[in-house]
Amino acid sequence: MLRAAGVGVGDEVVVPAFGNVEVAEAVTQAGALAVFADIDPLTYCLDPGAVEAVLTPRTAGVVAVHRFGRRPDLRRLHALGQRHGLLVLEQAEAEASYDEAAQRRERAAYLDGRLKGVRTPDGGDGHTYQQYVVRVPGNGRPDRDAFARAVQARGVDCRVPVKTPVHRLPEFRRCVSLPQTELAADETLALPVDAALTRREMQRVVSACNALGGLLQAAF
Repeated sequence: MLRAAGVGVGDEVVVPAFGNVEVAEAVTQAGALAVFADIDPLTYCLDPGAVEAVLTPRTAGVVAVHRFGRRPDLRRLHALGQRHGLLVLEQAEAEASYDEAAQRRERAAYLDGRLKGVRTPDGGDGHTYQQYVVRVPGNGRPDRDAFARAVQARGVDCRVPVKTPVHRLPEFRRCVSLPQTELAADETLALPVDAALTRREMQRVVSACNALGGLLQAAF
């Protein structure tokens, strides 16, 4: 897709480092250089302001990736592309059916109203909850990984959504400042929110997480 659009050797393409290594790989395969920009801490998608900050005369495009059921700020990114003559590509997630998305939102609302000691996701901009991602603050107390192990020990299938940001990987290692990406990689945890989950299973998620709530300070 990048090559077909004329992107090649000597060009730069701005991409997120929070997951999606295949996006950076596609840029490399086109002969261009992947340049990493920071994310918006609420959507986990590229922050348009951070994108603009890393533009150079060699920048040819931007790849805007959807994350966890949230969309990037495409209006601002396309406006940025028009101002600078850039190609703006969008990588969307697999779409859920209307009923499935509605059931995920229902389960997400249940968790939003009951979880304590973690920061629940921002539900704006038509969130479809492909993943229900919370923040587990460290604050000098048990961190995200310890929290995840304890929740798993209580029978809840949770997982770390992005273990290593792309700019930390050996083949893409860059000396760049991506504070929101780094923080998200250290704090985020995906809890189950599948449409097939029963009310009893959702209660188990809440019970397992809140049993640890006294060990953590909520992040506001």
